[in-house]
Amino acid sequence: MAERLYHRPVMLRESVDALRVDPGGVYVDATFGGGGHSMAILELLNNGTLIAFDQDEEARAQAEKVTSRSFKFCHANFRYMKQYLKLNGITAVNGILADLGVSSHQIDSAERGFSTRLDGPLDMRMNRRQTLTAAQVLNTYSVEDLHRILGMYGEIRNARTAAGAIARARAKCPFERTSDLTSVLKPLAPRGRENKYFAQVFQALRIEVNEEMKALEDFLHQCGEVMVKGGRLVVISYHSLEDRMVKNYMNTGKAFGALEKDIYGNPLRPFEPVTRKAVTPSAEEVAENSRARSAKMRVAERV
Repeated sequence: MAERLYHRPVMLRESVDALRVDPGGVYVDATFGGGGHSMAILELLNNGTLIAFDQDEEARAQAEKVTSRSFKFCHANFRYMKQYLKLNGITAVNGILADLGVSSHQIDSAERGFSTRLDGPLDMRMNRRQTLTAAQVLNTYSVEDLHRILGMYGEIRNARTAAGAIARARAKCPFERTSDLTSVLKPLAPRGRENKYFAQVFQALRIEVNEEMKALEDFLHQCGEVMVKGGRLVVISYHSLEDRMVKNYMNTGKAFGALEKDIYGNPLRPFEPVTRKAVTPSAEEVAENSRARSAKMRVAERV
């Protein structure tokens, strides 16, 4: 199947099973990507509907290959889910699935700038219609902002040192390509763990360029507003920042902050976690798809 070659979906069976798909229900694939999760959901629908979201142009091209009458595609970031559902005449859904990972196709496309292994332009835009790129972040952000981004989103220990090195390097020659960045940071990377270090730096830039944390926060809060009672929210995340936000939302109804209760002591939250701990891929799946190794799936049910 072409969709599977474009991107191998992580925890496909586990995530779709967790949705408990009603053949006549309305479902959202918030991150269409290569369409692997969408195709699996569509196989379970009879007279139901699947609305898929993705802001990436290449994902839209993949979506155009889907011929099912149950399928609708929205070329938009999932942070606008509620708005686009309303435009399609939908006010309530039975389940939402979000796989927050960057697709294999995007990573393996050097010209997108996501890969630490392949030299390409410092782009990293999910939505190539927007103006901000990774190169602009590196070349124009203050040292303080670079320090903040690398420390908060990349969680690297020497974020201040790295920010200073970037500022000194750009004063001589602006950053244009991914190799420009890795060559500047190579002396700062822990020996033997250079690839992990670069991956953390690239993650930080990608999150900043695409406003990923704010988009996820917006999306999560909309899930409680559109989900019917008994509906399932399934989210697969790939780094601790995402996972903490998803876990906190499912536990408290807020991306950040503590659980609030009413005067009777009942928790004020739209969802009840189904799984106490995050579900992780099997050893077999990780062996077949190394990009699955950091994945964590959390499931919650609308109450």
